[in-house]
Amino acid sequence: MIPISKPVITNDEIKAVINVLKSGIIASGPKVKEFEENLKKFLNVNNVIATSNGTSALHSALFGFDIKRGDKVITPSFTFIATANSILHCGAEPIFADIKEETFNIDPDSVENILKKDKKKKIKAIIVVHLYGRVCEMPAFINLAKKYKLLLIEDAAQAHGAKLNGKMAGTFGDVAAFSLYATKNITTAEGGFIALNNNEIAAKIRSFINHGQKKVYYHTMLGYNYRMTDIEAAIGIVQLQKLDEFNEKRRKNANKIKEILKNYEWVLIPEDKKNEYNIYHQFTIRVNKKIRDKLLKSLNESGIGAKIFYPIPIHKQPFYKKILQKNISLPVTEKVSLEVISLPVHPLLDERYFSLLNEVFSKFSRSI
Repeated sequence: MIPISKPVITNDEIKAVINVLKSGIIASGPKVKEFEENLKKFLNVNNVIATSNGTSALHSALFGFDIKRGDKVITPSFTFIATANSILHCGAEPIFADIKEETFNIDPDSVENILKKDKKKKIKAIIVVHLYGRVCEMPAFINLAKKYKLLLIEDAAQAHGAKLNGKMAGTFGDVAAFSLYATKNITTAEGGFIALNNNEIAAKIRSFINHGQKKVYYHTMLGYNYRMTDIEAAIGIVQLQKLDEFNEKRRKNANKIKEILKNYEWVLIPEDKKNEYNIYHQFTIRVNKKIRDKLLKSLNESGIGAKIFYPIPIHKQPFYKKILQKNISLPVTEKVSLEVISLPVHPLLDERYFSLLNEVFSKFSRSI
């Protein structure tokens, strides 16, 4: 099976981990600090705080900016559930906006329609999600945040190195959260980080992820253990050096897939705009919902590990249906969730994959 994703781990990462193990400092220590400094330079921000995973990064970011019980936060439903869960972890309420068909990203018009109805001014923030490695329409969201006096948060879990108008994902809003899970464009196995310019809030977040500790054994708030380890950071330091190479390989692979699929009018393929640098965390196509599951089965049975991200929007998840208001209307989200399939696009693919992909689509096309 050709997997949907595969971490690129070489002797460089292995040696880095061995060196940490030999050092005896395997928890959060000097390697975490080095990784944070490298990420600061990469993103050109004042502060980076490494965390245990992307969910803890987003939860900590919300906490740092004082999102709390009684607040509401707008976010898309078409994303991984951690985005909304992080809002709940703060005691706040997620309000789901719809997405755009052509980008899969949150729709600014849908967001503004929600904001216009917020007569009690309970909405305090917008979390945009740069889904599949494509940056949202950030100028529109920056304008909305200013107009309605809202916090603008970037969920950049899938967007390491993605750009819009030359500006990098994670540097548009007040704060950004990234994931470094094994499937991401770079990985530390588990792990994540927060990027922001506000030094005072960064200090608050740093305390929050370390049991609310301000100095050794002096705790000023209820916090969590959300720290990254030096073992993970050592992997991250090496991976960050290779990120540009990985992203370029993904983009080349994406172009090869497009060349294959452009011959099939029943397949909608992602198209980049000139001002975008899409880093293709996922290569996601759309097909008619009547044939989506049949195509997925054909791909899988042929040895291609295609998957659906995401088959059930968050507002349709069993847990969320218990706690949300009924009759939420997200027509584009619900339509797209029945049509999407993500194809392998990771850097370790070879010509065998592209040949097999062409063969599967050609055969399937003749059957429909």
